[in-house]
Amino acid sequence: MLRRAVSSLNRLVNLTVASRHGTPFPIPAITAGNISETKFMPLTYRLYTNESDLSDSESRRRLINRLLYRSKQRGFLELDLVLGKWVEENINSMDENGIRSLIQVLDLENPDLWKWLIGQEQPPESVSKNPVFSAVREKISSALDSHSAPETRATPGQPWVRGWDDIKRGQGGPITGNQ
Repeated sequence: MLRRAVSSLNRLVNLTVASRHGTPFPIPAITAGNISETKFMPLTYRLYTNESDLSDSESRRRLINRLLYRSKQRGFLELDLVLGKWVEENINSMDENGIRSLIQVLDLENPDLWKWLIGQEQPPESVSKNPVFSAVREKISSALDSHSAPETRATPGQPWVRGWDDIKRGQGGPITGNQ
């Protein structure tokens, strides 16, 4: 009972703080390059901002580690492997513009990015002009060409179909399942 009361009091205090600021985590005001009200920002906002501070070696190291983590831990296994490996191989040789391009690629949604990289869908022009996206797409294409026959791939613009258990409702085909 005491635990419930303390929990309710904590929520009430947080609600009061949130109403004073307008939102629980107000977007910080940027003043002269410094971020104010940092303690009110959620951790994810602080970790994944688009700021790329390369002014000293420690800031660059932290940014590179953050981008490596973001590229390897997206939650989409195929993309984690492909993008993570490419970033690991190339991030140390990137200049500031390359890192900004990488951040733009990392900000894309996983399903869209994957379909664009493997050629199921055509990417928007802004994405296809991105040098990092183009390099990753080229690496995937060259690996695909060297390791698989074109007959085994999906038709460009079409999703991959296994064939062995897809529903075939034609004459002589199974009604359901992999019969």
